[in-house]
Amino acid sequence: MTTQTAPTAGSNAPGGQTLVKVNGLKMYFPVTAGLFIQKKIADVRAVDGLDFEVKKGETLGLVGESGCGKSTTGRAVLQLYRPTAGTIDFDGTQLTELKGADLRRFRRRMQMIFQDPYSSLNPRMSVGQIIGEPMAIHGLYKGAERTERIQYIMQAVGLNPLFVKRFPHEFSGGQRQRIGIGRALAVEPDFIVCDEPVSALDVSIQAQVINLLEDLQQQFGLTYLFIAHDLAVVKHISDRVAVMYLGKMMELADSRELYDNPLHPYTKALLSAVPITDPEVERKRERIILTGDVPSPLRPPPGCVFNTRCPIAVDECRERVPEWREAEPGHWVACHRV
Repeated sequence: MTTQTAPTAGSNAPGGQTLVKVNGLKMYFPVTAGLFIQKKIADVRAVDGLDFEVKKGETLGLVGESGCGKSTTGRAVLQLYRPTAGTIDFDGTQLTELKGADLRRFRRRMQMIFQDPYSSLNPRMSVGQIIGEPMAIHGLYKGAERTERIQYIMQAVGLNPLFVKRFPHEFSGGQRQRIGIGRALAVEPDFIVCDEPVSALDVSIQAQVINLLEDLQQQFGLTYLFIAHDLAVVKHISDRVAVMYLGKMMELADSRELYDNPLHPYTKALLSAVPITDPEVERKRERIILTGDVPSPLRPPPGCVFNTRCPIAVDECRERVPEWREAEPGHWVACHRV
């Protein structure tokens, strides 16, 4: 049976080759009204003009409050949602130009791990059928070879191959998420979008799944877009971190740089809310409390979308959209005050 080889040393270095490049990504959902004739009256701007890239072998963390467009971004990159505008270059191929059978064949190289392990698995299918289904769809492995591959995947994600005929309801939440990870690995992808894969799990199980994802990345040479709202988890697993707010990218930098030297006031507010185990440091550090609620993506505010809650906003912030620029080498930010 053919298995993937481990990545070469330094494959996740900042200067590595780009696997996914996103330019001007927009994902608008139409809002309609009318009893008999439906007319579009507005758009929900879930994702509103993102520019970023993911390098081969790295993990790019994507963080932000609930409803900011993180999951929509991941699904749009994989073409589960067809973007309203923008381009997505995957290893030299424009995904937005692919349709039908061409796109279906390309999906083998990019997979997704879903957030809820309870609803993302078919309760009528056994573990072997769930992991084997992607292979059947893409025509990979047959007969005894497929059975061997399924057992190999189950071992790789920490499941007993003897459980191959069991159903999802017979497993715990952490085990179910391992099944979902195994399903994503079945077709030997290059790129996996991890859509909050540990948010529905107990804290003790979260660490196990995060360590498993790191081990699998080294073993199979995977590239991750890791979506989460837990900044501690993202810091642990990510090489670089991007911060989103209301469909816009606020800041992007190496993980250590972002946590040690945040530039955007929204990033600073998020980091100030992360608990610190040292009580002396916790007492002395400054907390940034954001006032007000997140505006609706149906009617985002003019200028910088964060200006309604920003503690340092000026008139320019309310009138002009900030430019997405490289403030320091490898450190991107969208803020007039930086």
